[in-house]
Amino acid sequence: MASQYIELMFTGLLQHFGPPLRGLPSQCAVCHAWDWQRLCADCITRYVAPCPRCERCAIEVPIGVRTCGACLKQPPPFEHALAAVDYKYPWDGLITALKFHAGLDLATVLAQRVIEAYGKGELPRPGWLLPVPLSAQRLRERGYNQAWELARRVAPALGCTTHPRWLLRVKDSPQQLSLPLAQRAANVRGAFAVAPRRADELREQTVAVLDDVMTSGATAAEIARTLLGAGAKSVQVWVVARTPRITDL
Repeated sequence: MASQYIELMFTGLLQHFGPPLRGLPSQCAVCHAWDWQRLCADCITRYVAPCPRCERCAIEVPIGVRTCGACLKQPPPFEHALAAVDYKYPWDGLITALKFHAGLDLATVLAQRVIEAYGKGELPRPGWLLPVPLSAQRLRERGYNQAWELARRVAPALGCTTHPRWLLRVKDSPQQLSLPLAQRAANVRGAFAVAPRRADELREQTVAVLDDVMTSGATAAEIARTLLGAGAKSVQVWVVARTPRITDL
C-alpha cells in the first residue's frame, strides 16, 4: 500500500506541476525500484558485465584473443566494432521498447552504455558519428529513428559531429529481422548513400556508425563499404548490443 501511495503521489505532482518536476525519481526500467535514473545503479552493476570482444566485430571472445576466427578468415570492411552489452535480458527488452514501442525515455540509458563502453576501450576517436538511417517510409511509420535518438546523445558526450541526414537510406527493403541471416547481405546491397553535399567533408575522416543491435553485420558492412567508397579514411561500428555467436552464424 505504501508503494502504491508513493507512486500515486508522484504521479499527481507531475500532472499538477508539469515539466519543472521532471527531475523527481522514477521507476527503474528493469527492477521497478524507485531511483533518480531510468536504470538503477544495482541493475547497471548486475547486467553490464564487461567481457573481451573481437576488435573487428565485437563478438565475445576468450580472454587474450583480440580478433575472432571469423574475422581473421574474412575481415569485415569496417576496421573496429564496439558493443556495450550482449543482446539478452534485460537489454533485448529495453531495445525493443525503444525501437518498436516509442520508449524514448530509454534512449539516454542505452546511449550511456555506449559512452561508457567507448571510454573503457582504445578505439580512435571518430570525427563523425552517424546513425544508421531508416527509409523515408519506415521513418514516417515509426515517427523517429532509434539510432538517431542514440547518436544525438552519444556524439556531444564524445565530441563527435553528428547529423540525422548525412547518411541516407535510398532503398526501402524488408526489415533484416524478417529475413534469414544468409539473405541479409543481399537485402541491403545498394541501400545506402552519403548526402551529396556532405561527401567532401567525409573524405579522410574516421567515421563511426551507430545502431541499436548488430546480428549478422550485413547492414554495418554495407554502410562501411558506402562510406569508404565516398572517401572515408576508416569506419567503426558502434552498437548498444551484439547478438551471441550462435545467432550470428
